[in-house]
Amino acid sequence: MYFRNKCVISPDMKKIKILLIAFLLLLVGVGAWLFAWPLSTLDTPVRIYVDADDNLDSVAQKTAAVQPRQMIGFRLTAMLRSLRGHVHPGCYEITPDISSWRLVTNVYHGQQTPVSVTVSPTWTKEMALSKVARQLMTDSASLAAEFNDRTRQRELGVDTATAATLLLCDTYEMYWTISPRAFMNRMARERDRYWSAARTAKAKALGMSREEVYTLASIVDAETANNGEKPTVAGLYLNRLRTGMLLQADPTVKFAIGDFGLRRIYGYMLTTPSPYNTYLHAGLPPGPIRVPQTASIDAVLNAEHHDYLYMCANSDFSGTHAFAATYSEHLRNAARYVRALNERGIK
Repeated sequence: MYFRNKCVISPDMKKIKILLIAFLLLLVGVGAWLFAWPLSTLDTPVRIYVDADDNLDSVAQKTAAVQPRQMIGFRLTAMLRSLRGHVHPGCYEITPDISSWRLVTNVYHGQQTPVSVTVSPTWTKEMALSKVARQLMTDSASLAAEFNDRTRQRELGVDTATAATLLLCDTYEMYWTISPRAFMNRMARERDRYWSAARTAKAKALGMSREEVYTLASIVDAETANNGEKPTVAGLYLNRLRTGMLLQADPTVKFAIGDFGLRRIYGYMLTTPSPYNTYLHAGLPPGPIRVPQTASIDAVLNAEHHDYLYMCANSDFSGTHAFAATYSEHLRNAARYVRALNERGIK
């Protein structure tokens, strides 16, 4: 008769087995905590911005700063160290359900979240680019240098005077790390997209290039913030151009002087020497005096047909204008406005 030997597990072996299982479960739990457990406790997404000089520690600190969950810095630092600390600059979104692993791999591979960049109406392209730079990783000097580069201007069909026509006021999606060159190229594509066949045909019917339309729109934009009367203002200036009158647009004097905060234009200012001063020079200025709203560009393309040749700000300071077809009528409107300025002590 044969007897089979039975393996007897001692109490110590059972303890070791239990400890081993517990240790493995702990490892699984820690792994889940590090890799899969949601990183954020917030209900809405937040974003971190990783600069070119950031490292794994600063990325972890930035993440910990935008949401309250404890040990965030430790979790991300541990994860980033496992990838040897390699980070890509960019904007990265932390959603309520994002895991440590997903955020870290996004930063590691440079899988950015696009940002919304707004080009706003303002007086000069440098001012507009300065506002843009505050929304991107780049700086305003680098953007301005790109837009002022003669070779780049020729490549995109503009010159120093008309480079601002590449800037169309709108909000665009792009990466936070976009380079000045790529930004300028993007603006050129947006310009070409805006100038559809229909808009180009309207400009041609006016006998104007798209740069000339933009330039006139910049004057209209500076004259009034009231979109409803912009087609009327555009029609007035088109009437002046057709009849060979000087445009005599006060905003061009502000541009020539370089003081955009002027509230009142005096007679001695009208002789300011500048090719942009439309009190001295016939026709349109060499280029835009302002980065206008697209509503102002469309106002020129869809200008109102009328007989007005003169305009003056309304004496009620509503931001609208009193229009006139004759000079005598205009003088009466102007007298009312000057009287209102004096009564309010506006100089």
